[in-house]
Amino acid sequence: MKNIITRKNCLIDQNENLENLHVFKNVPVFMGCVDTCPEDDLKHDMIWQIDKTTGFIQLKELIPLDILYPEAHNAGAIGKIWSEHHRAFANFIRKTNPNQVLEIGGSHGILYEKYCSEKTIPWTIIDLNPIPIDNCKAVFKKDIFDKNFEYDEDFDCLIHSHFYEHIYEPMAIMKKMASLIKKDKKMIFSVPNMQKMLEKKYSNCLNFEHTFFLSEPYTEYLLSLFNLKILEKEYFLEDHSIFYCVQHDENYDIIELPNDLYTHNKNVFESYVNYYQSLIIDINEKIKNCGPESIFLFGAHIFSQNLIMFGLDVSKIRCIIDNDAAKQGKRLYGTPFKVCSPNILKDIEKPIIVLKAGVYNEEIKNQINDLNSEALFYE
Repeated sequence: MKNIITRKNCLIDQNENLENLHVFKNVPVFMGCVDTCPEDDLKHDMIWQIDKTTGFIQLKELIPLDILYPEAHNAGAIGKIWSEHHRAFANFIRKTNPNQVLEIGGSHGILYEKYCSEKTIPWTIIDLNPIPIDNCKAVFKKDIFDKNFEYDEDFDCLIHSHFYEHIYEPMAIMKKMASLIKKDKKMIFSVPNMQKMLEKKYSNCLNFEHTFFLSEPYTEYLLSLFNLKILEKEYFLEDHSIFYCVQHDENYDIIELPNDLYTHNKNVFESYVNYYQSLIIDINEKIKNCGPESIFLFGAHIFSQNLIMFGLDVSKIRCIIDNDAAKQGKRLYGTPFKVCSPNILKDIEKPIIVLKAGVYNEEIKNQINDLNSEALFYE
C-alpha cells in the first residue's frame, strides 16, 4: 500500500524508546460496508508499540486518511446507548449555556438535534464526510480539522465528540484547539473511556482509526501542556465515555504522568490479546459441529472484523446481522459476508449468534431475544 505514514517517535514525549507489543497480520483498513468486490479490499499489518518511558501505546504504521475514511460508516448514529450518550452529552453542554457552537467531526448532526431541541443556537459542523440527518438545521462545512485549520467566524464553544481519538497528531491538534479557545471560550468534548474498554477487552478500543491509547492520564496531561484547565468532568456509563469542559488558564500547572503506566498498560494490552486468542479457540470448538445455516455474526463493524482477525472459523457463518439499514444489503469490508437485518432470525430454530460488541452486548441480546426467544449467544 502506498503512502503509509510511519511513526518513529512517542506521541507524548517524542523519544524513540519504543517497544513492539503485538503485530496483527492483514487487517482490513476500513471498518464500514461497501458494494465493491472483495478483491478490491485493502489489508495491512497492525503494529502496536509502547513507549518504555511514558507507557503510551500507539500504532506504528498509519493508513492514509483517504483510504481509511473513503466514506462515513455511521459510527455513533445507531442504537439506544448512543442515543443516551448524545442526550447526556447535550445536557453536559447545557451547563455552560453556549451562544454559538463550532463542532468538529459532527458528521450526522445528532448532537445538534439533541441540544437544540430545547434551545436553538447558531451551530456549525466541520466534518470530512458529513452525512446530515433529515431536517438538521446546523451549518455543515466539508473540511478536515488539522494543525493548519483556520476559522474566522464567531463562536464561544468548541465541541467535539469521539473525534480526538481518531486524529493522527494529538499534540499538534490539542495545540490548535487551545489556540482557538483563548479569550474566555470553552472546549467541551467527549472521548471514549479507553482504560475501561481495554480492561474489559472491547475490540473497538484500539484499531486503525483509534491509533493510540487515550486513557485519562494522557488526556489530562495533554490538556495541561497547553494550559487547558478542567472545569468539569463527567462519566457516561462506567465503560463508554468521559465528558470534559475546559478553558484556557495561563496559570494552570502541568499534570504529571504516573510512573507505573508502562507496566500497567503493557499488562492490560497483553491480557487483551491473550483473551481473544483463547476466546476464538473456544468459539470455534463450540461451532465445529454446527451447520452454517444457523450461525450468525453480529455487527457490520470492527467487532466482527476483530473476531475474524483472531481466527474465527468463517466457514460456519451464514451472514452478518446489523441494525443499521444503511449497511444492510452491502458487504462488510475485508470479509465475504453480506449484511442482513436481525429480522432474518425470526423464523430460524435456535439460531446461534456470535456476539462480541463490548458495552452494546446486552442491548443487542435483548433486541434479538424479542425477535426469537430461542436464540443462543456465543460471546
